[in-house]
Amino acid sequence: MRYLPLSDADRRGMLAAVGVTSIDDLYRDVPVAARRDGVVDLPLGEDEIAVERSFRGYAAANLSPSTAPSFIGGGLYRHHVPAAVDALIQRGEFLTSYTPYQPEIAQGTLQTLFEFQSQVALITGMDIANASMYDGATSCAEAAMMAARVTRRQRVVVSGSVHPHYRDVVDTYSRFLGLETDLMPASWHGSEDLDAAVDDRTACVIVQTPDVFGHLHDFTQLAARCHGAGALLVVVVTEFLSLGLLKPPGEMSADVVAAEGQSLGNAPSFGGPTVGLFAAREKFLRQMPGRLAGETTDADGRRGFVLTLSTREQHIRREKATSNICTNSGLCALAFTIHVALLGEQGFRRLAELNHARALALAERLSGIAGVEVLNDTFFNEFTVRLARPAEPVVDRMAYDGVLGGVPVSRLWVNGPDDLEPLLLVTATELTTDDDIGALVQSLTKALT
Repeated sequence: MRYLPLSDADRRGMLAAVGVTSIDDLYRDVPVAARRDGVVDLPLGEDEIAVERSFRGYAAANLSPSTAPSFIGGGLYRHHVPAAVDALIQRGEFLTSYTPYQPEIAQGTLQTLFEFQSQVALITGMDIANASMYDGATSCAEAAMMAARVTRRQRVVVSGSVHPHYRDVVDTYSRFLGLETDLMPASWHGSEDLDAAVDDRTACVIVQTPDVFGHLHDFTQLAARCHGAGALLVVVVTEFLSLGLLKPPGEMSADVVAAEGQSLGNAPSFGGPTVGLFAAREKFLRQMPGRLAGETTDADGRRGFVLTLSTREQHIRREKATSNICTNSGLCALAFTIHVALLGEQGFRRLAELNHARALALAERLSGIAGVEVLNDTFFNEFTVRLARPAEPVVDRMAYDGVLGGVPVSRLWVNGPDDLEPLLLVTATELTTDDDIGALVQSLTKALT
């Protein structure tokens, strides 16, 4: 069969080879209460056409951001991706290429990685950038690990306005590496005292701008405080397009930038795949995770590209490796690079201006609704509003009107404080029309009455 090529005899042979008598034996470490009892509630024995029909029906039950007014952000953002991006990344030499171990036959891939790094370093205001990471959250965790190596300290302070998913990933990595994570309480009002959190045991402080609640920050003073205590400052950016208008982290004296590049060239795609960005000061180059593509010349003096740095565990002794990143998000990074190249510097800035203008128009309309309070004094294309009632059921009700009204903060901060319940994150991009905003205003007004 196409999908079930093994016979019962094949399965018995495989089980015998690993020393067990049944497939259930492979799951003996999973608590009985966590195991499924019986088959999954799906049709059995359907042919391929019937399965396709069933799944088209499941998909039709979704309310898609591509067909409905959508104000969802919260770390992943829907932007227009030029048709040229998909056309180019689907060329066979890009779509099927893998790790460029042999530079003599991988010059195209290596050059795109070099251009990608150059773009990331330029936009973030940093000295160097690596050849991409899995996503922004794991990039943030890798930054914490690098800070521990550089400073030889074990304490990682994470701001209460860093995206909760990033905080969780940092905490998970740290737990198994012997690092101490100090996760500050949720700070939607921006009143936390990060200066006081820095001490002589601190390896780094992790902050975000625009933060998870949409507030903008200049961390120049915090960077000075960190450096005075021998710690590093890690700045997270989840909406990379914001750097078309905002002061780059490099100008704030950040030591590391851990960012998500999905906004450029890549769709949200139900949460992935995305592309992690990692940029740092040149003095930390040999402690960077992942890989670095560099420019050189060949024996005939011709320009060429190579992997200048590749410190993952497959390449050197595992105990000396700085990362377990097994590959870069190559195709997603290529899509990012093509989109940035198509925009150019002026286009990048203009697109950022358009996003901010759309968000301003949205905030103005929402502030006129009874029971809605815009909480941000500063924002880029995303901000927080406080509703007169818990946000989650309001968003669910708006979905029945065909409007994706945003992200309830309580869905990000699981088991968070009660004062997060009425908070709603709303986002506007260049794809947000006046009609979309009108539909949101009408639906939200109805949901609050």
